Amino acid sequence: MPLSYTPQDLSSETLKNTPGFAVLAFGTNWCGHCQAAAPEIDAALTKYPRVKHLQVEDGKGRKLGREFGVKLWPTLIFLRDGVEIDRLVRPTTSSAVGESLKKLQP
Repeated sequence: MPLSYTPQDLSSETLKNTPGFAVLAFGTNWCGHCQAAAPEIDAALTKYPRVKHLQVEDGKGRKLGREFGVKLWPTLIFLRDGVEIDRLVRPTTSSAVGESLKKLQP
């Protein structure tokens, strides 16, 4: 999936009430770390088609990133039924992302 970090109107409350599996990827389209990590993230996610992948643009004035305590990009938050199960900051390999994705499975 190409980089498509977009401003989201999601709230942490909405996410808490979302059933199923999701990965929130916080970053920006112009971030070099985000660009470098994108192929590795995509490679891992192709093995988990039931997991929603939401690329959330982060930065000054972006409330959701602050609520999740995001400090560096990309930061991946792995959610099961709205509960944070794991997080990765600046992943560099698809295997690291895959290990976190495995934790989503009950």
